[in-house]
Amino acid sequence: MTTLPSGLVALPGVYQPQADTRLLAAALAHEDLGFHTEILEIGTGTGALALHAVARGARVTAVDVSWPAVATARLNAWRHRLPLRVLHGDFEARTAGRRFDVVFSNPPYVPAPDNRLPSHGPERAWDAGLDGRAVIDRICADAPALLRPGGILLMVHSGMCGAEKTLDRLAGAGLAAEVTATASVPWGPVLRSRRSWLEQRGLAAEAEEREELVVIRAQRP
Repeated sequence: MTTLPSGLVALPGVYQPQADTRLLAAALAHEDLGFHTEILEIGTGTGALALHAVARGARVTAVDVSWPAVATARLNAWRHRLPLRVLHGDFEARTAGRRFDVVFSNPPYVPAPDNRLPSHGPERAWDAGLDGRAVIDRICADAPALLRPGGILLMVHSGMCGAEKTLDRLAGAGLAAEVTATASVPWGPVLRSRRSWLEQRGLAAEAEEREELVVIRAQRP
C-alpha cells in the first residue's frame, strides 16, 4: 500500500490530497526512482506527491501557479526535513531548457462554465475550461520537450475529460501512452454544484453519482 507523507499542513485554498492524489501516488510507486532520478511535478498543491518521491531518493522540482500552494509545499518540505525545490509560476516558463526523467501531474481537470482559467482562489486547483482540458492539453503538447529519452509522464484526470483524447494527443506528440489505472469515486461538491450544466453539455448522465478517474502513463522513445 502506497502511503503519502503524514502530518501535511495546507494553507487556506490549497488543494488537499484526495482520491486522485492517492491514485497517482500508487502509479508513481511502480516507477523506479533513485538518487539520480530527476522529477518535475506540475501543480504540487501541498507537495504530498513530490515529498513522496523525494523520500524515495529522487531529486524533485515542484511548480505551482498558486503562491499559497508554493508556501504550503515549502513548509511541508521543511517540516519533513526533505530537500524539495518548489517554484512559483507557469510550469513551461519555470522549466525552460530543462528535461526530466519523470514528469507527473494531478492537473486541474474539472469542466467549468467559464472557459477562462481562474487567476486566483481555490478554483485554480480544479477549474480547467469548458471541457476540463485546458491544462491537460498543454501538458500533452509540452511533454516531449520536458522528458529525456526514455522519460515517463504520469498524469491523473477525470474520465469526463476523455482519456482517449489524452492518449491521442500524446501519441500525436510521439509518446507511447496507455491508461494504467482507473478508480470510481463519488462526486464531490464541485461536480454536484454543476450537475445541470454538465448534463446539458453531455458530460454527465442524468442522476450520475460517481466519477471515473484515470492514470495515464506515457513514455518518450
